[in-house]
Amino acid sequence: MCAAPLAKARQTVYCPLATNFSAMAPILSDPIFYIAAIPAVILVGLSKGGLGGAMALIGVPLMSLVVSPVQAAAIMLPILIVMDMVSLWAWRGFHDWRLLSIMLPGALVGIGIGWLTAAVVTPDHVRLIVGFVTLLFFLRWVAEKLRKSERVAGHNRPKGLFWGTVAGFTSFVAHAGGPPYQVYALPLKQDPKLYTGTSVIFFAIVNAVKLIPYFALGQFDATNLTASLILAPIAPLATFAGAWIVRRMRPEVFYPLMYAMILIVSLNLIYEGAKGLWGG
Repeated sequence: MCAAPLAKARQTVYCPLATNFSAMAPILSDPIFYIAAIPAVILVGLSKGGLGGAMALIGVPLMSLVVSPVQAAAIMLPILIVMDMVSLWAWRGFHDWRLLSIMLPGALVGIGIGWLTAAVVTPDHVRLIVGFVTLLFFLRWVAEKLRKSERVAGHNRPKGLFWGTVAGFTSFVAHAGGPPYQVYALPLKQDPKLYTGTSVIFFAIVNAVKLIPYFALGQFDATNLTASLILAPIAPLATFAGAWIVRRMRPEVFYPLMYAMILIVSLNLIYEGAKGLWGG
């Protein structure tokens, strides 16, 4: 009499756990996932340490070779938080509060716009637009170099607020907040350490705020969070390596490298956006 109810109870209790494990196993036990994910985390960590946004933008597409882009972005965000904490310690004492006070309010507005339009705006549209804007920014810098008329810009609140909003929006939708931030920050010609330390604070706050809508939109599940946890130990090592390299760079090396990264980023964004929209 008791055996059947007990067997039924056992099925009720244990089947969901077995189902969850089966759902997690294909990704977490697949070596191919780690072949793509580990280099992706290393590249993003080097970028977070201060080596520029190009490697950060390669990270999610590289992981997307083995999982969906949405899942790759969800796995990467908690890892970005770990990297941000390491970067904040590595670059402590280097900050431009004026820049942060100008750009961060716009970034929060941009994240809100991204949250409200999440069902309407596709990441591929954002990548394409940001890619073209960033390419124009690079070409303007090249023209100034050729004319030898490159100048140091000053802070501009309306301009900074605008690019902060764009950075927050593109960071939320496509993890592509770096180029809009650089459009405002690079012409300031700050010392490399000051530039890097300020950008670290900016994106640490942006990524922390993004956790709220990402949770609300259901981007974090057991599989994604477990994958993030497994990959997280790589993050501090890669971030410290990036910081070690940047601390030893002279401005005349640092800024050409950053603009070269800008070119790579713009072409990558245009390619990924076009492929997503028209490549099938």
